[in-house]
Amino acid sequence: MFNIFTILGLVIIALLSGYAISLVLKLKQQKLLTKQVQQQQKAANERLEKLLDNIRYIAQAMLEERCELSEGVMRIAKLFDILGLSSKVALDYPVLFKHYNKIKDHPIKDQRKSLSKQQRMQLDYQRMCSESDLESAILEEVKRLIHL
Repeated sequence: MFNIFTILGLVIIALLSGYAISLVLKLKQQKLLTKQVQQQQKAANERLEKLLDNIRYIAQAMLEERCELSEGVMRIAKLFDILGLSSKVALDYPVLFKHYNKIKDHPIKDQRKSLSKQQRMQLDYQRMCSESDLESAILEEVKRLIHL
């Protein structure tokens, strides 16, 4: 009788020990997963902040006339695209995105070189008209972007 209770007690202790070990392993795994998620979130936040810093830098360069208006608008809009925020910020910066929508399809680099002189001049004229019409409003929006 004593042996049966001893064996039964040892079995219960072994089962409880096994269950405790499995809980400890699950806890360890959960902590590791939480740490990985935190690292991913930190990396995402760092990437976001870096891209926002780039936007601020371009905006400042536009204000200081170190960057052409259209080039700055194009770069800023594309950075917002990368962040997936274009649709949200387009409401806050409508003039910037209005100009962007007018010039976004203009060819650049080799594609531009392959155009005839007349085509290039026509695109430049469209861009410059948009720039002159929207310049002051774009610069006002760019001033707000610096504090983003």
